[in-house]
Amino acid sequence: MTPMDMLLSRASTDHLKAPAPSEAQMAEVLAAAMRAPDHGKLRPWRYVIVKDDARPLLAERIVASMVRLDPEVPEFKKEKRFNRFSTIPMTLVLGMHLRPEHKIPLWEQEMTVAAGAMNILNALHALGFGAVWVSGDVVNDQVLAEELGFPAPHKLAGFLFIGTPDAPLPTPKRPDPAQFTATWQGQPVSFAADGKTP
Repeated sequence: MTPMDMLLSRASTDHLKAPAPSEAQMAEVLAAAMRAPDHGKLRPWRYVIVKDDARPLLAERIVASMVRLDPEVPEFKKEKRFNRFSTIPMTLVLGMHLRPEHKIPLWEQEMTVAAGAMNILNALHALGFGAVWVSGDVVNDQVLAEELGFPAPHKLAGFLFIGTPDAPLPTPKRPDPAQFTATWQGQPVSFAADGKTP
């Protein structure tokens, strides 16, 4: 597979089984994260690996966060979330170590974290692993963020579920890039994806 084939074949999946990446493999994957664009060299990405017996502990914190945010959350939703977090081979907590006082805007710091996460997803795929980025309301729960090591102003950016795909990756139909691309020639552009003629 060429590098371009690899990029074009990546797809998210939460149908994952053991094994998860080894320690050496994760070191290589996270080294790829460090290649993300980083204006000001603030290095705002932070990663917490959760595996083995720590998985149900994280699942308990996730469910507690759900209840904190919505005391009426249905039981089936709590069970579903607990099962996912406690059985996925590995979860990578995506943290954002933010510096609101810095001249680099917060939105740029957050985009650096997102770019690092995308590098991780691509690196995992290149090594034959599967993953999916999940979020939900719990990423806005500052209590949960603190429990995971991110006191304010630091935040959560979500979680990557990681493992070995237990079936061939899905091949979702991707839109034509031309629908989302325009060539600027001195006037505002329009995009076919917005129902307008470029």
